[in-house]
Amino acid sequence: MTFRIELVVGGVNEIVLRVYGRGHIAWVNTLKELIETESAKTVLDLSEVSVADHDAATFLASCELKGIELKNCPAFLRNWVSREQARTALFPVRQPS
Repeated sequence: MTFRIELVVGGVNEIVLRVYGRGHIAWVNTLKELIETESAKTVLDLSEVSVADHDAATFLASCELKGIELKNCPAFLRNWVSREQARTALFPVRQPS
């Protein structure tokens, strides 16, 4: 198993996506699709993430900046996400005019 995503009903107007396994580009693409289809507040439960790559860390950093809660984020991943957010703050990506 490389990854698995389980949909859990959270509180009122909230869904929790519980993620298992290894975070990589396929995981990121699947999560993007699931998040885009939801109108409820989304929470990502990352307690079962064992390994993540740069794509996953960057994606999670942007999710959190957009208001998506990262719940039970493992320490190794939390540190990486925080560094990605700091890097983004220092070197923001400019949108084309």
